[in-house]
Amino acid sequence: MTTRSVAQLVHATSQLEGEGMIVTRPFPTARLDHFDPFLLLDRMGPVTHGPGEAKGAPDHPHRGFETVTYILDGTIEHKDSQGNHGRIGAGDVQWMTAGSGVIHSEMPGEEIRRNGGRLHGFQLWVNLPGRDKMMKPRYQELRAAEIPTATSADGKVTVTVIAGESLGTRATIDTRTPIMYLHVRLAAGANFTQPIPGTYNAFAFIISGQVTLGDRVARENDMIIFGGDGDAIAFTTESGAELLLIGGVPLNEPVARYGPFVMNNVGEMRQAMIDYQTGHFGEIA
Repeated sequence: MTTRSVAQLVHATSQLEGEGMIVTRPFPTARLDHFDPFLLLDRMGPVTHGPGEAKGAPDHPHRGFETVTYILDGTIEHKDSQGNHGRIGAGDVQWMTAGSGVIHSEMPGEEIRRNGGRLHGFQLWVNLPGRDKMMKPRYQELRAAEIPTATSADGKVTVTVIAGESLGTRATIDTRTPIMYLHVRLAAGANFTQPIPGTYNAFAFIISGQVTLGDRVARENDMIIFGGDGDAIAFTTESGAELLLIGGVPLNEPVARYGPFVMNNVGEMRQAMIDYQTGHFGEIA
């Protein structure tokens, strides 16, 4: 295997979303609009809220893409116009395909809103190919115990396999296009090499610690964009690190984007807005 080079390092910045929720975001920003097929990555927290302080993202629409919510600490409660109402806790994943349109609410769990507590998680937006943008909305929710985990032979690397495959272990979730989504934990002195098809765009986001890639060092809240010059990605760490490793086949389609709508052209975007304004997305009961 040949190891991919580091094409770019992007340091995430913090901003407010929803009703005042602080997120740390490497993209989209003025520096990096999107990373085909991915549209957004938000780190929520880690933050410890006092009673009554926790904020979320109340009723808002989506069309034309998928949102992947992965919780590390705390709970998120969701409701939508399809009648879904659930709770995502530590280690759980919700893979929501918005498709033709849905109204969605994502709020910290009631116990955190009332009593305070720690919240930490990630949300990834995955673009849908044009043929799937108007598919029926669907949810895939996996509890932590249902998500496959792999460990290296020396015990120094543990991978939660949300999508794709790592260390001989394959994810159970279904994706519309080929996607890899790995949560990698590296002990001190670990070396980790992940094969990745040459057709994939790939990046890593450092959650904690620091990793070395050739002559480059990446630290917490850095996004590492890999070149397309190899079929594997290799990390080393002296003191330990935790990261997300994400990749997918680029769609190579035009992106017309306005807030929570992602279509292929301006005409489709206008229709999405009309459909939302005239109630075609429904409402949360």
